[in-house]
Amino acid sequence: MQIGIVGLPFCGKSTLFQTITKTHLDPSVLSKSEAHHAIVKVPDVRLDKCSEIFSPKSTVHATIEFVDVVGLKKGESGSTQFTTNFLANVKTNDALVQVVRLFANDVVPHPDGSIDAMRDIVSFETEFILSDLSLVETRVDRIKKQLMKSGAEEYLKRELPVLEKCHQALESEKPLREMDFSKEEMAVLRTYQLLTAKPMLIALNFDESQRAEAVGIVKHVAEKKMGKQVKIVSFFGKIEMEMSELPDEEATVFMEEYGIKESALGTLIRESYALMGLQSFFTVGEDECRAWTIKNGMTAQEAAGVIHSDFVTKFIRAEVVHYDHFIAQGGSFAKAKEAGHWRLEGKEYTVSDGDIMSIRHS
Repeated sequence: MQIGIVGLPFCGKSTLFQTITKTHLDPSVLSKSEAHHAIVKVPDVRLDKCSEIFSPKSTVHATIEFVDVVGLKKGESGSTQFTTNFLANVKTNDALVQVVRLFANDVVPHPDGSIDAMRDIVSFETEFILSDLSLVETRVDRIKKQLMKSGAEEYLKRELPVLEKCHQALESEKPLREMDFSKEEMAVLRTYQLLTAKPMLIALNFDESQRAEAVGIVKHVAEKKMGKQVKIVSFFGKIEMEMSELPDEEATVFMEEYGIKESALGTLIRESYALMGLQSFFTVGEDECRAWTIKNGMTAQEAAGVIHSDFVTKFIRAEVVHYDHFIAQGGSFAKAKEAGHWRLEGKEYTVSDGDIMSIRHS
């Protein structure tokens, strides 16, 4: 899974990227036009506990790739230009985090001259809608011309109504993430990587002096912008940056002193999983304890295919016990089985977040 971090100049986008990835880059590197990539482990205390129990040869966390998306430029009027290069870099991500500046700093002023969260959020939404609208209009015109010819491909007849549905929404300034699409329609849309169809986390960046007012501001923005596949989170960029440079034990003390319940990384991952409908299941043992990321609602057979593609066709049964029941029985499969929590499930079983599974296959 790849999550792109976007934002207007001087909003704290690169600060957030460095904080959650612990890649403290030199300013000369940050000023370059290339996007910055980093892969981080998904923290999971359940996997850590399983590793304590089994002492495996290896422990493998799920991972997320974060991208500091670059390419925004200042126009002649002083306003921000959404370049073709920037929009192209955004398309490749599965979800987006838009960093929105709430802090004032006279040394580094906001590029638009004032702090206005809603203005900044709308500016991105508008540019993304215009980009999608241009792409959809071009494709619709091309399909209509092709359909006028004899021997037009059948898939074009299926594609056209989906794109016309998108066109109608975009012309009404409605992001595609707010639309309802069938599985078949989503299969069409995935090929286009449309920007407004991507899940969006809006991350409001405050400074330490705003701790008292932050909750109210987050609530206000959420009332206006939170919706289908859009969530609002907050963080304190400068504090988080300082905390990321500390050893884990000192960072924990630091968080307690500032009343921070969860790190920016923890918040982003938790909310991203919820936004994208993701969950984790585990495979455990003396060789390896591992977390696997799957979509909510996946069956045991589909989840087995994430472990190895051959398991889909060779699937027989899944041995399943939920993590909570496993721990409640002292981390013992035998005791979990005696208590009736260990069971055999078929290919149609819907996997739950926190299931520990062992796949039987031919």
